[in-house]
Amino acid sequence: MKEKIVADIIELEWEMFAAVQNRGGKAPCQEDRHTFNLTRSSQAEVWPEELLKSYHDDLAQAKACQRNLMTEKYARMMESTFPEEYHSFAGSLPLVDSSTLALIEKIVEIHLQWKYELAAAYPKLNKRGRVISSKEDSRSDTSFETYLRGELSTYSPETVQHYYHMSEAYNSRGENLEKIYLGNVFKKFGFASLEEAEKRS
Repeated sequence: MKEKIVADIIELEWEMFAAVQNRGGKAPCQEDRHTFNLTRSSQAEVWPEELLKSYHDDLAQAKACQRNLMTEKYARMMESTFPEEYHSFAGSLPLVDSSTLALIEKIVEIHLQWKYELAAAYPKLNKRGRVISSKEDSRSDTSFETYLRGELSTYSPETVQHYYHMSEAYNSRGENLEKIYLGNVFKKFGFASLEEAEKRS
């Protein structure tokens, strides 16, 4: 059941991702479904089933309404990377209520802490990824923080709540969910562990 939901989520996400319109035409990553599948499934596979179901409903409802959540995600990220352009169309984006925004900030705070711990433990791998803080955003670099906030802002309030509960549960157990995500990614790319990937970076 869970594998089917993950597969359906990746399919819906890919449809939206491949349809995102960029200024200069399609980006190379929009032609690389293999990498997209590996990275997105590495995240979804560790989500609890209630979160998966809620997010799947978000994607299905968005598709039925001809909304592209991936387009909206990248548009929301522009608030930090292209603020002038963002403010010209921000009013056309779906509103996010204040309680959901507050919950998103709590999630971002938890995941930022995990990301900094990960960067300290695996500095070479960290250099290969996004910059971490929104303070480091530029027109050519979008940070992990901005990306996460943009993605969470496309989720329904119910999905954000499930995501928060998941993050809190991992945090209370002293587990770093970002490390689990990254470990899954590198295992799918053939590495035995993050330690091996760090050594070979």
